[in-house]
Amino acid sequence: MVFPLNATITKERILEAERTLIRYRNQKASLEARLIDNEEWYRLRRCDPSLHKNPEEISATSAWLLNSIAGKHADAMDNYPEPFLLPREEGDQPDAEALSAILPVILEQNDYEEVYSDVWWTKLKGGTGITGVFWNPSRLGGMGDIDIRPIDPLCLYWEPGIKNIQYSKNIFHIESVDNETLLEAWPFLEGKLTGGMITETNYKNTRKEPGDRSVVVDWYYKKRVNGRDVVHFVKFVCGELLYASENDERYFERGYYDHGQYPFVFDVQFQEADSPAGFGFIDVCKQPQMYIDKLNSVILKSALMSARPRFFIRSDGAINEEEYADLSNDFVHYQGGSAPTDSIRQIEMRPVNGALIAILNGKIDELKQTSGNRDFSQGASSGGVTAAGAIMALQSAGDKLSRDALKSSYRAFTRICHLVIELIRQFYTEPRCFRVMGAQNGMKYIRFCNARIRARGEDAKYFYSAPVFDIKIRPQRSSPMHMLQRNELAKEFYALGFFKPENAEQALTCIEMMEFEGKDQLIERIRRGQKYDKKISALNEAAKANQEA
Repeated sequence: MVFPLNATITKERILEAERTLIRYRNQKASLEARLIDNEEWYRLRRCDPSLHKNPEEISATSAWLLNSIAGKHADAMDNYPEPFLLPREEGDQPDAEALSAILPVILEQNDYEEVYSDVWWTKLKGGTGITGVFWNPSRLGGMGDIDIRPIDPLCLYWEPGIKNIQYSKNIFHIESVDNETLLEAWPFLEGKLTGGMITETNYKNTRKEPGDRSVVVDWYYKKRVNGRDVVHFVKFVCGELLYASENDERYFERGYYDHGQYPFVFDVQFQEADSPAGFGFIDVCKQPQMYIDKLNSVILKSALMSARPRFFIRSDGAINEEEYADLSNDFVHYQGGSAPTDSIRQIEMRPVNGALIAILNGKIDELKQTSGNRDFSQGASSGGVTAAGAIMALQSAGDKLSRDALKSSYRAFTRICHLVIELIRQFYTEPRCFRVMGAQNGMKYIRFCNARIRARGEDAKYFYSAPVFDIKIRPQRSSPMHMLQRNELAKEFYALGFFKPENAEQALTCIEMMEFEGKDQLIERIRRGQKYDKKISALNEAAKANQEA
């Protein structure tokens, strides 16, 4: 690539960035080893029989830990988040309503439910889920649009020792790309896709052909310009520059993203003191799962040995062993005058000790307790509890760990929505049409651009004049028990007469003291019915007065 005159990002800067990336990677080696090992535990490959010296060795790999992780993931999907925007100024109310409608559409266009699922799997397995929120200029036929993707923690590198990812001096994201794809996009790379300093870290048993692929590096870094942080973006491969925002006159001073943040959002399961990454349930529950597998192996081996009779046979005995081992023979020959039992005796096997079974059950219970995946969490009942309300109460009490993890995920989702809004503010310069489903009229179309929400002026001080929105998260609860509870509550309100206009004041007083999902909508509907009833009563009285007159 030909560098422009007075280019800030030069060949030397790229070589320096590669050395920094290698240093970050060396400091992250222990985290990468843990993530790779956790993936093996998740895939139930921790007791692969091929790893044993004796291929016939019994290897019992149970899925108690996998079941706990799957239960947590199911809780997360049952509480899929939905954003709702609130303005901080009264004049921004129309824009807040428009963004509340189009933000779910943008998420749907990016298949965010699948992204949300993938990030949660990564969070539960390795302790750190990462979402990338980018501007992709090639989308929509070159018009450009927002791109939301899950990020593999193995492919992201940051400054060692920092707690918040936004405090890192540099961020590197690497991705292995097919060489033919790179040559189609950047023909000048012909003959240069060799000898790169950067390699990709892969999970075990990952099949890739390194000779036909090259590692592309996305390098983000921050600079201080006019009293504020600006973030710049560089893309290079094998030491060859593909793009640099600091070499682009459009972004030289303002930075690649106006929001001044790295486009990565971390969602951590269990936090660590000196890293933006964390650890997950596999790290916590490895030991009990390991002993469960070992005890299972011992018990199964003992059971198999007991199921197959074995015998002691004297070397000078008179028993015909072949005839004795063949169960189809009706007669077994022997020689000598002594009884055949003197030459052969069955090996007696002791039954499995009951204490061993108790220890196994104790380890299983320990794993359940540690992961918070109790029986009631999965809908099972014990101890004579059969009432639906009692089971629901026990499920709610046992879901504290899931609710805590969901709150962390909702905080990360709020940051994702803020980044999406900032990208709308910066790049939606032309009106775009969005089809909004689920409106009261069934479906409507909204045309929106950044004219009303973008920062006014070009000076840095005017960035504070841009409209600011607060984001409230509403879970789309899909649990059957939760829907049953809402249905029962609605029927109870109806039976108590809450929807009768003459009971509106008492109903509103009661409902305002309660907390449940959909409370505001119910209050609005009751007040609307009360208003209509007053109008009808006033009309009836006026008509009656006219008749009397």
